[in-house]
Amino acid sequence: MRQPSRARRMTGWLLSALFLAVHFSPQAALLRTLPDTLSIAAGQQLSLPGIFPLTITLEGASLPAGSSTDQTLGGSSAQPSKATVSLFGIIPLREAQVNVRDDLILLPGGQTVGVALRTSGVLVVGTSDLSGGISPARLAGLKPGDLITRIADEPIAGTDALTRLVAARGSQPLPVTVQRGENTLQLTLTPQRDESSGTYRIGAWVRDSTAGVGTLSFYGEVEPGEGMRYGALGHAITDADTRQVLTIGHGEIMTADVVQVRKGQAGFPGELKGSFLSRQHSLGTIRINDRFGIYGPLTEAPVHPLYPDGLPIGRKDGVHTGKATILCTVDAEGMKEYDIEIVEVNRQSRPAQRSMVVKVVDPELLSKTGGIVQGMSGSPILQDGRIIGAVTHVFVNDPTMGYGLYIDWMLQESEK
Repeated sequence: MRQPSRARRMTGWLLSALFLAVHFSPQAALLRTLPDTLSIAAGQQLSLPGIFPLTITLEGASLPAGSSTDQTLGGSSAQPSKATVSLFGIIPLREAQVNVRDDLILLPGGQTVGVALRTSGVLVVGTSDLSGGISPARLAGLKPGDLITRIADEPIAGTDALTRLVAARGSQPLPVTVQRGENTLQLTLTPQRDESSGTYRIGAWVRDSTAGVGTLSFYGEVEPGEGMRYGALGHAITDADTRQVLTIGHGEIMTADVVQVRKGQAGFPGELKGSFLSRQHSLGTIRINDRFGIYGPLTEAPVHPLYPDGLPIGRKDGVHTGKATILCTVDAEGMKEYDIEIVEVNRQSRPAQRSMVVKVVDPELLSKTGGIVQGMSGSPILQDGRIIGAVTHVFVNDPTMGYGLYIDWMLQESEK
């Protein structure tokens, strides 16, 4: 009786191992991650590698049926085509619609810009006890990361407005409107007299502005007749202490100069230090600040030193591993184009971060910065003569490596 039981257990283990091997195989991953709709620009190659025994067949009005690892949908036809994944080229397993988009010409960015933003309301970054009493803000339920938008039904535009209102109301209980994440809360805050200063305080550290440097990713007419727009950074502007994404009261991007570079090394991200507040030469306003970067109208378009006529964009499903470049400004020598490698491409069917993994291989850039440093976020990524995305983050333990974001997702944000 024991032998059949052991045989059954062994068979179960083997079947489980076989199931896991198939489930995590590259072939199964291709079938799972293939989206229902693929998007490329006219003339761009569709990057869909076939993996034996699976083959990729493309067909449509602008392309005869065929099979290969990378294929080109030629011409400028906007008619949809179809990609089919089949077993041995015979049994169809998955299909995806291929949308061929007309070329969009944009200027690729690469300029260092200053970013100055004032919040809508004031951000609580911490609470502190008063001399002679505990923190009224903490008693009221305020937490770091909360955004105070109104007090006593009056809008709070900044820290000065908050200080004046508290001083005028003294110890009166104040109804406070707070934005906490996606929730709006109504709290009651009672200021207390601070014995050391003699003034009424709420016992909270608050902030209403921030400034720094980043890199312009693209600019131009995204939609004909709707004016110049820009995208930059590829990630949100957040508060340094709470990591809260800052709401926009008013924000600008400005011409900036790189005055110092701190090289990156494992465990210690480097940084570009820039100067822009003294010049205050505005290039545009900030209308959107979210996890995909900052966006808004451009009031003055800088002349591009390397690509004055712009470049076509490359859609996400044409991005492939291999050689690419980035444009950035890291010193007084101005904007340059540096070599990188795209080492990983993530197939994304909806907006998401970490679209690709990039590695800096250019000796000149490595000698100057050690790789990707803070302030280079937003540097446009070029591949096959097209703008395909922007650098967003650096790997803390390897400054030569970082993440990139597809231009598709950035354009969607700029069109909002």
